[in-house]
Amino acid sequence: MKRRTFISLLGVAFGTALVRPVATLAQQTRPVVGYLGSGSAEDQKNLVAAALQGLKEAGFAAGQNVTVEFRWADGQYERLPALAEELVKLPVSLIIAAGGSDPGRAAKAATSTIPIVFITAADPVKAGLVTNLNRGQGNVTGISMIGASLEAKRLELLHEMLPEASIGVMINPGYPAARAQAEEVEEAVKRLGLKVSVINASTPVEVDAAFAKFDAQKVGAVLACNDPFFGSDRLQIAALASHYKLPAMSFRREFAEAGGLVSYGAQFAEGYRQTGIYAGKVLAGARPADLPVMQPTKFELVINLKTARAIGLAISEAFLLRADEIIE
Repeated sequence: MKRRTFISLLGVAFGTALVRPVATLAQQTRPVVGYLGSGSAEDQKNLVAAALQGLKEAGFAAGQNVTVEFRWADGQYERLPALAEELVKLPVSLIIAAGGSDPGRAAKAATSTIPIVFITAADPVKAGLVTNLNRGQGNVTGISMIGASLEAKRLELLHEMLPEASIGVMINPGYPAARAQAEEVEEAVKRLGLKVSVINASTPVEVDAAFAKFDAQKVGAVLACNDPFFGSDRLQIAALASHYKLPAMSFRREFAEAGGLVSYGAQFAEGYRQTGIYAGKVLAGARPADLPVMQPTKFELVINLKTARAIGLAISEAFLLRADEIIE
């Protein structure tokens, strides 16, 4: 697999930051990083490991010269504000806000002084985290994975792989970018002439019901839109797709690794590593306002050929050649 590289957008802004130096945030020999996650510790193990690796590369090794305090919402986004307040009261030297834009917004509401490094697939400007991508804002900067703005591309890829198929689309209405995703799907339907069935799902029970309905409608493929819940529910989605013999696509490579047919998006582990590096830069003295929001420049298409064979799907050689990785 090709190594995924990230570049920052051009432009470093100067000015007076609204952030206190990290050394004054907590009078302790070892800085404390608060990790605020919308998902669960079990689901996010590999992404947390990537973030800690980035911190280490920046000179801060967890348990050695930095302490990491984790707070997990376990998919209950309404818990995030209280968890952010907990981290602020510890206090922490910096907050990593991960798993959608909600952790970043919760952290931003909880403090205007403690540095915040977010990682989100939503548009951070539309989400209210920063005012533009060329610079951080006050005490906030981070990584934008652009995942929530790729639904049209994912539909285009499914249509290319299965040109005659109708497509079932699952959207989580509780996700901040849900409306934008629905608009993208609508645009793709008009442009590509697709037949699409859109169903809202925000719980495992609703995902079960969505697949049963897709089966009854005899759709030819399923797209699970970019959303932390669908990311954490990937095992169930992959199992349902296998049960109904439906080709399914999602946004994280872990979906294809879990038995889903195909994934398309930025390499999230690399994004989390860059989040750790950014956090390390801030701990070392950089100001969030001077660090532009970073974005991925490449995206990966992963195909699970074993799954294709299991559901009786023949994928053209031309489409397979487009893949960045094929799981045999």
